Amino acid sequence: MRVYLDNAATTQLDSEVLKEMVAVMENYYGNPSSIHGHGREARSLIEKARKTIANLIHASPSEIFFTSGGTEADNMAIRSGITSYGIKHAVTSKTEHHAVLHTLESMEKSGQIRLSYVRVDDKGNVDLAHLEELISQERSFVSLMHANNELGTLTDIEAVGDICEKHQALFHCDTVQTMGHYPHDVQKLKVHFLVCAAHKLHGPKGVGFIYISHQVKIEPLINGGSQERNMRGGTENIYGIAGLAKALETAYTEMDAHQTQIQGIKTYMVQQLASIPGITYNGEEDSNKSLYTILNVSFPEMEMADMLLFNLDISGISASGGSACSSGTNIGSHVLEAVGANPNRPAVRFSFSKFTTKEEIDYTIEKLKNVISY
Repeated sequence: MRVYLDNAATTQLDSEVLKEMVAVMENYYGNPSSIHGHGREARSLIEKARKTIANLIHASPSEIFFTSGGTEADNMAIRSGITSYGIKHAVTSKTEHHAVLHTLESMEKSGQIRLSYVRVDDKGNVDLAHLEELISQERSFVSLMHANNELGTLTDIEAVGDICEKHQALFHCDTVQTMGHYPHDVQKLKVHFLVCAAHKLHGPKGVGFIYISHQVKIEPLINGGSQERNMRGGTENIYGIAGLAKALETAYTEMDAHQTQIQGIKTYMVQQLASIPGITYNGEEDSNKSLYTILNVSFPEMEMADMLLFNLDISGISASGGSACSSGTNIGSHVLEAVGANPNRPAVRFSFSKFTTKEEIDYTIEKLKNVISY
């Protein structure tokens, strides 16, 4: 049996998305920048997708820009946002994705910014009072994710937005893990940048988008042609863009049903894991404070702990994880280290999708018991 429980890394392509992309591949092959008929057809397809996405998150189509994925979108928001406004201070947390952390650290190393880290507790919750303290003295750039990609802990981005507005900070929110899983309404969120990667919501790899509020004007990250209204040079990935729009549209249409279904799977796995002594959970256990697609589990100390994921793979189970870094002596999870997880306990992130079944969870629990008994 093959079981895929690594949906936070990437998801299975939805069959309806594939059909949409194949139809586009077969019928739309003009360059969208060309003024002839074939080019105009391709351009029309892109603008239709842009309008679809904009409507779903209550944005204007002019605020949606297509990218190669979440990492490019994060870099565009951070590098272009900071540079365009001459901001010298940035705030993030040590539990952010490396697309954010490494970008900000690189800018700090080159002397462009001073970087501060907002405190997080042992569940990964952001200390909002500390955030306000950090940004109260000078205009800052704040980059905090909606849901942590390892722990699943949700950040109250409405509250963060209020704090940022109060102190005139630019707010970039990495919504890669939550786009398509929760509704995002940019008319209510006080956020300047949101990002999306299609492959996290059953769309194709290599395409995403960034929402840039009309309140801000930034310079492009990638220069070249006049594509994306002079904001992102390079011929557009029309097949990927069509797949992205279809995937997000499907996700919004089925959102409530899938949340109930997937939360049920997560709850069921927690119930079954209770039969394994000594396990603990990383991140928030309250379903209202945790992304329903992610469950991070620490297992008891054991010999050959570093072989846990390998042994699961041998059993046909795909998951991800690792332990917290131990005094910099090993390359582990910077997120688990930041929340003070025990570095001697192996941790596994199980992440679910609409395709995950209870039978797969039962199989996984059975194999886990065998592996841990070694």
